[in-house]
Amino acid sequence: MNTSLTIRSATPADAATIIGFIEALAAYEKLSHEVKASEADILRDLFGAEPKVFCEIAEWDGKPVGFALWFYTYSTFQGRHGIWLEDLFVDPSLRGKGIGKALLVNLARRCVAEGLGRFEWWVLDWNAPSIDFYKAQGGVMQDEWTKVRVDGEALLKLGAT
Repeated sequence: MNTSLTIRSATPADAATIIGFIEALAAYEKLSHEVKASEADILRDLFGAEPKVFCEIAEWDGKPVGFALWFYTYSTFQGRHGIWLEDLFVDPSLRGKGIGKALLVNLARRCVAEGLGRFEWWVLDWNAPSIDFYKAQGGVMQDEWTKVRVDGEALLKLGAT
C-alpha cells in the first residue's frame, strides 16, 4: 500500500481537528488541565480578519494526523523576524514516519524563503524523545534562558498598576 504525506495550510473547517490535536498534545505533556481554548477561539484567531497565528496540517493518506501552530516573532538583535513554533504534534501511532520532520522542514523553508532570522520553540526538559528529535534536526538547546510567565491574578494585578 502506498502512503502519502502532505502538508497544507489549515482552513476554518479544521478548527475541531486543531482543538483535538491541542488536547492530545496537552494530554501527552500532562497539561490537560491548562487547555481552555475552544473551536471559537481557533476560528477567531487563525481565520479572522487579521490573523496573528497560523497552522499547518499534516495529512497521511488524506487524513489529518498532525499539526504545527506558529506565529511570527522579532529579534531586535538580528533586526529580523522569525517564526515561533507554539505547538507541534503528530499522532503517536504515526510517529517515526517523517511527519514531524516534514512539518519542521515546511516552516524552515518558509523562514528561508521570507529571509527570516530564527526558527524557535520550547520543549519540556523531561521530553527526551522530542529533545533527541530536535537535536537531530539541528536544534540547539538554549538552557541558559529561563522562561518567565505572568498570568491569572498576577497578570490582572500587574495590568492594573
